[in-house]
Amino acid sequence: MQGVNLLAKVLDKSTTRDGKTHYVDVQVDARDPRVRGQTNLHLKSEPVQGADGKRRFNNDLPYSVRQLQEMAEAAGENHEPVLNKDGQKIGTLYGFKSDVMPAMRATGLVVKTKSAQPSDFRVDDKTLDNQFDSMRAAREARNKATAAQASAPAAEQTVEAVQPVAMDEPAVG
Repeated sequence: MQGVNLLAKVLDKSTTRDGKTHYVDVQVDARDPRVRGQTNLHLKSEPVQGADGKRRFNNDLPYSVRQLQEMAEAAGENHEPVLNKDGQKIGTLYGFKSDVMPAMRATGLVVKTKSAQPSDFRVDDKTLDNQFDSMRAAREARNKATAAQASAPAAEQTVEAVQPVAMDEPAVG
């Protein structure tokens, strides 16, 4: 896809030890008209088993320092801090537009950072909440549609009894 409005959630602690790679959760911006009604806006979403045995989803893909810089430069001033529940900054959310392509070594899609440019939408302190609200609303709508379809009475088929047709004997003549 080309020219997709994206959000990159970059957590400060999501780097490799040598600092050469950042793991980034990139999502399609819910305001991009091409993704209306989508239940998952993450470019990657892979189920993983947590240490506590619960199923979670890994949404992060590796990007180099240069690629992360290209995303940040495209975003310019269009970024917001990512805060934890205590209000402490733990990362940055960048809004930009770029092309995406299938990942070669992982599942999902990756950002073609060479094509990154400013987003059509402004990022603010409610953007991530709006992303989750959009996905939740899409799931609820899908679940309602599925439930309505399952509870609808099956179409009754009425078959009329076939009446024998009385035919006259052919007249020979």
